[in-house]
Amino acid sequence: MPFEPGTHSEPGSGARNVGYRPERPTRTRYRVAGFLFLLAGVTYLDRICISTLAPHISRDLGLTKMQMGVVFSAFAVSYAAFEILSAWWGERVGARRVLTRIVTWWSLFTMATAASWNYTSLLAIRFLFGAGEAGAWPNATLAFSRWMPARERGRVQGLFFAAAHLAGGVTPFLVIVLLTFLPWRGVFLVCGAVGLLWALAWSRWFRDEPRDHPAVNRAEAELIESERRLARHSAGGHALGRMLLSSPNVWLLCLAYFSNCYGSYFVMTWLPTYLSEYRGFKHEALGVVAGLPLVLSVIGDVAGGTITDSLARRFGLRLGRVAVAVVGYALASAAMFASIWSSSAGVAAAMIAVAIAASMFTLAASWAACMDIGGDHSAVVSATMNTAGQFGSILSPLAAGWLVTRFSDWQMPLLILAALYAVSAILWLFVNPGKRVL
Repeated sequence: MPFEPGTHSEPGSGARNVGYRPERPTRTRYRVAGFLFLLAGVTYLDRICISTLAPHISRDLGLTKMQMGVVFSAFAVSYAAFEILSAWWGERVGARRVLTRIVTWWSLFTMATAASWNYTSLLAIRFLFGAGEAGAWPNATLAFSRWMPARERGRVQGLFFAAAHLAGGVTPFLVIVLLTFLPWRGVFLVCGAVGLLWALAWSRWFRDEPRDHPAVNRAEAELIESERRLARHSAGGHALGRMLLSSPNVWLLCLAYFSNCYGSYFVMTWLPTYLSEYRGFKHEALGVVAGLPLVLSVIGDVAGGTITDSLARRFGLRLGRVAVAVVGYALASAAMFASIWSSSAGVAAAMIAVAIAASMFTLAASWAACMDIGGDHSAVVSATMNTAGQFGSILSPLAAGWLVTRFSDWQMPLLILAALYAVSAILWLFVNPGKRVL
């Protein structure tokens, strides 16, 4: 809505205002951020509950490890297939409408998982679940790019991922508690209902542009707009596609992000089984240990977001983003190798948690870099990176399921992951976030 006299203060109109003090910006952008932090938490709640429930689902539906691996990957396949399209749609009609549709869709299919009766039905439902959730994070990035000044982007992205990982970390424990009262099908109904409540609240309260929100005053709108770094014009579909394909930055971000998704999806799918079957953790401790990587990731998320913004302000965008990513991936690789060599179950679990947290330390820099180089096309650039990462999500559960079945060796998936983290650290040395695609 426009700023009308009497609704927002407009100094300088009419008679001289002798005692005038500059209007202080409202803080509505932080409420927007809070909404998106809740969104991040709900995405991981709905994704991870299935990994904790996998033994119960496999038992009741008669699924093998390989079949369960395919079910896990079905989500990632459809998520990757529709990610860029959903991001492009968000840039055309706004994050308000698209995120409402996305969250409503995936919540309904989370609940529909409770109705699965065999392998085929579960596979179809999880495929549709992934298609519905595709574009959630790029459209959240789109909302951030419209509502957050550049000085705050790394921090809010870090807190966004912290919310996701905190929710993911407590989900195994929450699911185990719910299983004492509900069958596994009932757990899916509860988790899906949470998303529907979020979608209703978001649709009623959010606005795509700060100036259109009744709680935003002129000072806050001008603060946001002065630092958004959005392009003056947007490219069409074909032109944008050519620019993305010709951008070394986009290619480097995509290739480096592969390892992040590969590792995080291993945690969300096979880690509880690995800890139980290979490392010997029992039911009581399993819920806590399985959630440890994501709980510890909260520290990595917040630290990565804070540090990347601080370094970018002092030394420029390139060092601010690149230093955080290179250090994070290098540490992740070293910690994952250490977990493989450890003979202690506790030390191995701790090193896996450190490795995953270190990889998550890079997330704020990665997604902030998408805003840095994407401008008006932040959603499509971040969706392109995330889509490339989803190939890691697709391959991770399939590779683990096949390797363990074929070689009876749980360490091989971790060895591959350690090597991938090292490659990502090298790739980030060549990223230049200061170079825009448009």
